[in-house]
Amino acid sequence: MKQREIYHGTALMLLLYIGGLALLNLLTPDRVFSASENRMLEQAPRFSPAKLLEGRFTRDYEKYVADQFPLRDVWIGVKTDLERMAGKRDSNGVYLGKDGYLLQGFKAPQPEILQKRVAALNSFAASLPEVPVYLMLVPNSVEILKEKLPPYAPTDGQLGCLQQIRDSLDRRIGYVDVYDTLYSHRKEEIYYKTDHHWTTRGAYYAYRKLGEVMGFTPYDRSRFRVEKVTDSFYGSLSSKSGFRHLRPDSIELYLPRVPERYRVHYCEGNRVAATLYFRENLGKKDKYAVFLNGNHPLIKITTAAENDKRLLLVKDSYANCLIPFLTGHFREIYVVDLRYYDEDVRTLIRSGGIQDVLFLYNVHTFCEEPSPLDALL
Repeated sequence: MKQREIYHGTALMLLLYIGGLALLNLLTPDRVFSASENRMLEQAPRFSPAKLLEGRFTRDYEKYVADQFPLRDVWIGVKTDLERMAGKRDSNGVYLGKDGYLLQGFKAPQPEILQKRVAALNSFAASLPEVPVYLMLVPNSVEILKEKLPPYAPTDGQLGCLQQIRDSLDRRIGYVDVYDTLYSHRKEEIYYKTDHHWTTRGAYYAYRKLGEVMGFTPYDRSRFRVEKVTDSFYGSLSSKSGFRHLRPDSIELYLPRVPERYRVHYCEGNRVAATLYFRENLGKKDKYAVFLNGNHPLIKITTAAENDKRLLLVKDSYANCLIPFLTGHFREIYVVDLRYYDEDVRTLIRSGGIQDVLFLYNVHTFCEEPSPLDALL
């Protein structure tokens, strides 16, 4: 009798738990965006007999239920904490390294993928023989700070990929090698601990190397006033991994001691700003969007530089905190993100009178498949 009461009590508790979750799910409106994971959440799929027969409806509904599960963020945090207590040092492809660093693992792409990527750049440069083209590939923290990785972390090195790319580039493309530059400063905070980007300091060191290759004289750090604008930044790797109880990052701006004038035209919405920094984003989840208000298809920056140089910068988000260093060297800077830009870049070069083209990508983004860079072929 006592055993039966235990079974009945257990079954009742289980039913109450399931019923409570179901009720909570009904009462809680679906969320569109997860601030903790920094991504859009799956929404309820539309039903159709065709989708059901193909299996798409059940797959989509499973993703929807997983994303809209009640108290999802709490459960993810509890799961990650328990795994961390058990000694696990990786979560969703992100490693918890020494000194609080989160490092995104890297899987080297197949050689043919890199060959296709380089072929696109070579084809692009060959189609514009009168315009100098440069490429800066930025190694990620998992490469430069590999000593921070947990022991035996199964991640590939990036140096071999960089060497293969450099050896395959057409001679007309100027390669900006920032590997040694960043490695020599690895003891400094050149990468965020909780985000996949480099810091403004890391970008500054790369800017100095860029000047050597492109032929302009980079400014000394004394020209800038360094302002810490937040010390509560939890970045993309924190969101992706779910690791908690970490010290947040700080974000620094390198501001000219003598104020400069800019006209920043966001072409997709025909909006104009007079600044490169959007401090209102410091109160949001994605604080890195303080630089240029995030990513956009096309931005035209007009500066007060005393020359007539025009630069096209084709980039990922790593470039956002480096661009402010370039405003003293180019009168006009066109910034294109091929993930969102649908027009022909060559047409923009000809219509804008572009004199230099710089491709700036981090290694992770450059090696992704598929890549918007392939459209250059």
